[in-house]
Amino acid sequence: AALGPRTRMIVVNSPHNPGAVVWTRAEMERLAALLAPTDTLLVSDEVYEHMVFDGAPHVSAASIPELAARAFVVSSFGKTYHVTGWKVGTVAAPAALTAEFRKVHQFNVFTVNTPMQHGLARYMADARPYLELPAFYQRKRDLFRAGLARTPLVALPSQGSYFQVVDYSAVSALPEAEFCQWLTREAGVAAIPLAAFYAGGFEQRLARLCFAKRDETLAAALERLQRLQRLQ
Repeated sequence: AALGPRTRMIVVNSPHNPGAVVWTRAEMERLAALLAPTDTLLVSDEVYEHMVFDGAPHVSAASIPELAARAFVVSSFGKTYHVTGWKVGTVAAPAALTAEFRKVHQFNVFTVNTPMQHGLARYMADARPYLELPAFYQRKRDLFRAGLARTPLVALPSQGSYFQVVDYSAVSALPEAEFCQWLTREAGVAAIPLAAFYAGGFEQRLARLCFAKRDETLAAALERLQRLQRLQ
């Protein structure tokens, strides 16, 4: 129902931030079928493409011809190589779409500084850092989820990315933003309210945590979260 004759572009994100959900090939093919009779363009945000767990594949829009023909596929060197502050990424698209994209990009950021590009090019000569990324983050995810199981928080599935969504209903009835402020202030653990990702806000008593941290930092956070009390 949301896809109509006035729809010019849609955005999908897999692995998903904040939900940590990964689209399957069947779901991507269903998207291709829905878009087939339209001229709607697609932005496929795949910046967490190398952080997919439990042996599942990352299915890029570029791997499905019907989507690739209309898609801007977004990737991030910053996410893949732990240098998010560098703000370096790529956009892949058919030539005609790339030409239009460059017109916008030129007046937005213009270009990326040269030293960062050379540094990444040299680092990418070794494929191991990104090939080992799923196992690297899955170990942290499993460590974090095992600790969360000993808290009143309920961990939702985390299929990809380095995020973990938790249901805090057993701890507090506060709205999400207020709960995250309280958690930061009283427990010393920072979280992001999922309602912040919705245009009009959507309260579900869910918060996003991040496990892209050193093991000792995760252990300290879990110790604090395990001291949370359930609602009486």
